[in-house]
Amino acid sequence: MPTEIRLLVVMDPIDSIKPAKDSTLAMLLAAQKRGWNLFYAGQKDLWLRDGVAFGRLAPLRVADDPARWFDLGAAEIAPLGGCDVVLMRKDPPFDTEYIYTTYLLERARDQGALVVNDPRGLRDMNEKVYTAWFPECCAPTLITRDMRDMGEFLREHGKAVCKPLHGMGGRSIFVLEEGDKNRNVVFETLTDYGSRYAIVQRYLPEITTAGDCRIILVDGEPVPYALRRIPDETDNRGNLAAGARAETRPLTDRDRWLCSRIGPALRQAGMIFVGLDVIGDYVTEINVTSPTGIRELDKKCGVDIGGTFMNAIADRLG
Repeated sequence: MPTEIRLLVVMDPIDSIKPAKDSTLAMLLAAQKRGWNLFYAGQKDLWLRDGVAFGRLAPLRVADDPARWFDLGAAEIAPLGGCDVVLMRKDPPFDTEYIYTTYLLERARDQGALVVNDPRGLRDMNEKVYTAWFPECCAPTLITRDMRDMGEFLREHGKAVCKPLHGMGGRSIFVLEEGDKNRNVVFETLTDYGSRYAIVQRYLPEITTAGDCRIILVDGEPVPYALRRIPDETDNRGNLAAGARAETRPLTDRDRWLCSRIGPALRQAGMIFVGLDVIGDYVTEINVTSPTGIRELDKKCGVDIGGTFMNAIADRLG
C-alpha cells in the first residue's frame, strides 16, 4: 500500500450536506483519521483529454462539527489516475451525465486509481433492475412499459408498489390496491404512456411494523445491524427523506442468507459499499450509487462503519 494515500471524493456540493446524517462525511472522517490526504471535486470539475482523466482537485479537511464540517484549499489540475482512491459519492438521479462520469472514472481506474464503487458496476447495476439477478431473494417483481401487464400484475397480487427505475429517497412511489381508480393514471405517469420502463412489486405488509430495513455490505460482508426505517402513519414510504422513523435491529438468519447470495457477486464486481433494502424476507433494491445509513447505525449500535470501509479500501490497495 502507498505510504501517503491520496483520496479524492466526487460528490454533490459539500456545503449543502446535512453533516449529522451524511454518510460520505463519515467516510471522509474515517479516512482523515488514518492520515490520508483528502481532495474534493464535483462532476463539473472532471474531464477527459486525449484519453486521460483530469480534474480540478481541492485539498479537503473535514470535521465532525455541525457548524463547520469542511475546509477547502485552492484547487489544482491533476490526473485522476494519480490518486490512490477515487470515492464516487454523487447522489442520483442516474441520468446521462452520471453515465458519462462513469466513463471518465473508468479511465481513471485504468490509469491507476482504485475507484469505489467500480464505475462499470455503477453503470450496470441499476438499483432496482439488478434485483433480477437474484430472483430467489425477491418478492414477485415486474419491470415493463406495458400498462396492461401492470394492471394484470396488480390483479394477480391484490396490492402492489409501483415506482420509476431512476428515483431515490421515496420519490414517485405509489401503493395501489386492486380496483383503485387511480391505477391507470399512475401507470401512465410512471411509464409516460408506455414509453418508459417502470417497476411493480408485490406489496409487502411487513413494512408497516418491521419497516424497510437497510443492510450495509462492506466488500460483500454485512454490517451486523440493520437500519429499520418505519413509515409515518400517514405514508407508505420507508425512506428517511420521506419522514420515516429510524430504528435498528440485529441481522436475522434470513438477512445473512440474503447477503450470502448477493454479497459475493458485488465484491467480485468491485462494489465495496452497497446498501440492500429489505422488507420482511425479501430484497427490494440493491443500492450501489451512494447508499446511506452510516451515521444512524454508528450512533445507535456503537459500530464504526466508516472505519470498516476504509479497512476494506486499504486491503484492496495492498
